[in-house]
Amino acid sequence: MRKTKDFAPQVADISAAFGLLTRLPVASPAPRGAAAAWAYPIAGMAVGLIAGLSGLVAHWFGLPAALAALAALSMQIILTGAMHEDGLADTVDGLWGGWTRARRLDVMKDSHIGTYGTLALMLSLSARWAALWLLFEISGAAALAALVAAGALSRAVMPALMRALPNARVNGLSRGIGRPDWRIVGWGGGVAGVAAIVLLGWSGFGAMVCALLVAIAVGWIAQTKIGGQTGDILGAAQQAAEIAVLLSIIA
Repeated sequence: MRKTKDFAPQVADISAAFGLLTRLPVASPAPRGAAAAWAYPIAGMAVGLIAGLSGLVAHWFGLPAALAALAALSMQIILTGAMHEDGLADTVDGLWGGWTRARRLDVMKDSHIGTYGTLALMLSLSARWAALWLLFEISGAAALAALVAAGALSRAVMPALMRALPNARVNGLSRGIGRPDWRIVGWGGGVAGVAAIVLLGWSGFGAMVCALLVAIAVGWIAQTKIGGQTGDILGAAQQAAEIAVLLSIIA
């Protein structure tokens, strides 16, 4: 009985990560806020696995690599409810559409999408689709491994930014979750790092470096322009890190 209780918080954290970052039906445990952030990479791995399998099935049914990549990309969006894509669009609209910190935050909160956000989504989706296209042309297994690794690494940067940067708003999703301590960040990074190395071999180290550099860049821009991070910033960082990981594998 005691061992079951010892593992209960970890299981609840994984369920909480799935409930926050995906649209998969999971139980709703008592919220643990930032303490569950270490499990974000596990949710990302699940999204990558299901998306990759969708692409593999499309490939096995004779669809070309371009359409298999599109199937995988579409499944990613379905599984997450376009949560991170929305964050990317709002971030780019706000950071480059406003002249003051307050105005940038207002634009980011606006549900409408502007020119900057539209272009960011177009470029982001094109980059991910092209990378997955090339990977499916190499092999379905390579694409599957890349999607799972990218899903883990791109979600590991989120708790790191939550810890490294202050909250830019007095309310909002990120503020409500809280700031994880560095131990939680380390656990999440460790989970993602092990997954990347197991799945990608030596290329996993390069993928980790690329994800880290992108996270630093996004964090620096956010700190400079709005004085910290928001949920939208975290979504933008996830998207940028995923692209960087996929492109590093291609390279």
